[in-house]
Amino acid sequence: MLTEADSRPLTREVVDAVIARHPDRTGDVLGILEELQEAHPLKYLPQATLELVASLTGVARAQVFSVVTFYAFFNLKPQGRHTVTVCRGTACHTRGSKALLTTLEHAAGVQHVEDEDGTATSFTTPDHHLTVRTVACFGQCALAPVVTVDHAIYGRVTDHKLRKLVAALEERGGA
Repeated sequence: MLTEADSRPLTREVVDAVIARHPDRTGDVLGILEELQEAHPLKYLPQATLELVASLTGVARAQVFSVVTFYAFFNLKPQGRHTVTVCRGTACHTRGSKALLTTLEHAAGVQHVEDEDGTATSFTTPDHHLTVRTVACFGQCALAPVVTVDHAIYGRVTDHKLRKLVAALEERGGA
């Protein structure tokens, strides 16, 4: 269950400790941000944390923000405790990845979510149990369709297999 503490920015003490491990403060901004995102219970970088990093490292706020928005692995919104990523590359698409994404939407109880260009986008369940993302290609085309569950790669995923993977996450709860 999501608590109010989960959504708060990281404390000054946590940010100070992470920055202290990086002697080249300006050159290590990428590493600092990665470590801070991993330290946050909801695996994201709140605006207040970004501003604190800028202040403590002497790096301009605009530069810190540009790093976070350039790299796709950074999150500016709270994420789920578990992440399922669906490949939307050509091989995966032709072998049913769109249907897998629809399965996840139904399982999560969300309506179809798309970016402005009509491609599927990510979503996080309201209880922050699960985040679903898409990627252009995993480079595992021979195994299409491919999904990852908490960074573990699964190939030749069927609707049935995906449902079992998601059910296993639910059984583990917040683990």
